[in-house]
Amino acid sequence: MSSIRTEFVPMLRIAVPVVMAELGWMAMGVVDTVMVGGIGPEAISAAGVGNAMHIAFAIFGMAVMLGLDTLVSQAYGARDIRACHRWFFDGLMLAGLLAVPIMTLLVLVWFAIPWLGFHSAVRPLLESYFGVLILSTPFLLAYAVCRRYLQGMHAAMPVMFALVTANLINAAGNWVLIYGHYGFPALGVSGSAWATVISRAYMLASLLFAVWWIDRKRTREAHIDDRHGLWHVDRAFDASRLRRLLALGLPAASQVAAEVGVFALATALSGMLDPISSASHQIALNMAGVAFMIPLGLGSAGAVRVGHAVGAGDRPRAAAAGWTAILLATLVMVASGLTFVLIPERLIALFSTDPSVLSVGSSLLFLAAVFQLFDGIQGVITGTLRGLGNTRIAMNVNLVAHWLLGLPVSYLLCFVAGWGVWGLWIGLSLGLIVTGVILFWVWTVKIAHYVRGG
Repeated sequence: MSSIRTEFVPMLRIAVPVVMAELGWMAMGVVDTVMVGGIGPEAISAAGVGNAMHIAFAIFGMAVMLGLDTLVSQAYGARDIRACHRWFFDGLMLAGLLAVPIMTLLVLVWFAIPWLGFHSAVRPLLESYFGVLILSTPFLLAYAVCRRYLQGMHAAMPVMFALVTANLINAAGNWVLIYGHYGFPALGVSGSAWATVISRAYMLASLLFAVWWIDRKRTREAHIDDRHGLWHVDRAFDASRLRRLLALGLPAASQVAAEVGVFALATALSGMLDPISSASHQIALNMAGVAFMIPLGLGSAGAVRVGHAVGAGDRPRAAAAGWTAILLATLVMVASGLTFVLIPERLIALFSTDPSVLSVGSSLLFLAAVFQLFDGIQGVITGTLRGLGNTRIAMNVNLVAHWLLGLPVSYLLCFVAGWGVWGLWIGLSLGLIVTGVILFWVWTVKIAHYVRGG
């Protein structure tokens, strides 16, 4: 009988590098926000809104690849390595197909920026930042395929390495291109966007190398002929396989897009407020986002461990893996909530020392502390359900809780009741609390039914 105790160490072996990778991913946006802070609150707002608007579209394509968590991990649990290899190339093919429509939509959004009602001080900076950031989209989609494949094969360390080193490249690029060091022109906020594009191209290159290296290493260790390795698997277009990947990936992508999209829209709405409110919103959201990367990484690790157990036919281990991930996420988010309550001004001061930003941002962190536990629970359970092969329930819950409840409340409190940025955050908090409660109940029912043989 598997237990949380026996699953704890295997979970951490995957979770630690995956969580570090998620933190590295979030750090890129945080670094951009910090580095442009010297230009002023308008630049912070432009970089934050630009990142949110871009990721709201790009994340959908990246999240479609979440279906690889299920397919690769279950194939790996069943020891069908050639199936893992084939899913890798199917993912790359799908990423290429998705890149065209996603980039088209992003270009249309860029053209529409002058008519979207942004503050006059923010709008020109946003246009220059967002226009450059669009170029990173294809790199992100292909990177997502490599990442999901490697994690499904229990090889998460290269993902962590790629994100950590990419952050160093991004920080250096920001310093050089924003302020014009080493003979480069001072590009301002657009320089930050160029640094992000370069670092994302690097992430893809490093993970492609990792995929090649790990396959070569494992093939030799298992004394398998190179002709049966990754690069010799059938790569012909197969519509039925892509449909299977989409059947899992589209609901997962819709769930992610529902959650990320509502925060991106709230960020865009904050850009219609004064620069102080918008900058405070972006800084507090960055802090909450950093905390959320830990349960998000635990959710990815949980998806892999649960999927591996399902592929091996070990039902008790699947349950133990899921509950282990949930327990770890609960502990982390309680700690982060307490941190937001105890030292809010110190956290906000990492981004800006403007007295008004410190005051507004600190009050928003108190609201963030309220929803930390629920946000962590819903993030990790979305992953554990994905390991079971269920991606539709999380999608439906997120759509209802965020778009039919949280966002309307945010808009009414912010613009109708006149509560400003605090109204936005109260509505967002409500959506996360409802999502967390419902998904916890769903997981409890689903995993009990699965263990009983249902």
